[in-house]
Amino acid sequence: MNRLEGKVALISGAARGIGGESAKLMAREGAWLVVADVLDEAGRQTVEEIRAAGGQADYVHLDVTREEDWTTAIEVATGRFGKLDVLVNNAGVFIGKPIEEISLEEWNKLVAVNMTGVFLGTKLAAPALREAAKSSEHGSAIVNLASIAGLVGSQLDPLYSMTKGGVTLFTKSSALEFGRKGYRIRVNSIHPGVIQTEMGEQTFMARARRTGSNDPAPVRQQVSDTIPWGRLGVPLDIAKGVAFLASDDAAYMNGAGLVVDGGFTAA
Repeated sequence: MNRLEGKVALISGAARGIGGESAKLMAREGAWLVVADVLDEAGRQTVEEIRAAGGQADYVHLDVTREEDWTTAIEVATGRFGKLDVLVNNAGVFIGKPIEEISLEEWNKLVAVNMTGVFLGTKLAAPALREAAKSSEHGSAIVNLASIAGLVGSQLDPLYSMTKGGVTLFTKSSALEFGRKGYRIRVNSIHPGVIQTEMGEQTFMARARRTGSNDPAPVRQQVSDTIPWGRLGVPLDIAKGVAFLASDDAAYMNGAGLVVDGGFTAA
């Protein structure tokens, strides 16, 4: 299936995890990828894997908190591939500290990556996405990586939840603004549950430490046991949702949130 044939996509935080898996899947479905991250070696490896599989991809260093990095990344997309159809705001960090224990410096980092990064990507990519939409039947697309923690409260990770709640409402608001302006840029969010990634392991370790343990295995099993589908998620589970929202199959979805959590928030 090549439902992304001919589309150019820029994905932040695409060196590994959900971003890396999304880049590989979207390339298999026909997209030309700009893989962007601060992890240069891992990012270039992801590009090599895409190219080895017959896909088209370039790597660019991107610190999502820096305007100049975003400008360069967008120029790579439009210069190398001629346009930009899809932006995936995937980059994010997890701190995992209670309200009374987190430092202001750590809080500022959480906000800078999880919220400012999404804002900058959206703001700076909008002109290129708007231009590409003029020659596309179903317009362009932005996919924001939020979280189920941006839909329901989290007693263990309230600050991460706060940033992802911001992404959730920014998605809806930017969809409305772009619609009002006639930009033809769809903006949707995806809300992963507990996924087996490095960040997922950080959440398990943070929760284990709060019980006085350095072993995340019991926490991992405890969380897995609470998921109705019976297992933790894997990056490909989320990548499939990202690819769908980026494609014309989601042409009438705008300002929506796609929950992919194995039923965790259904109860």
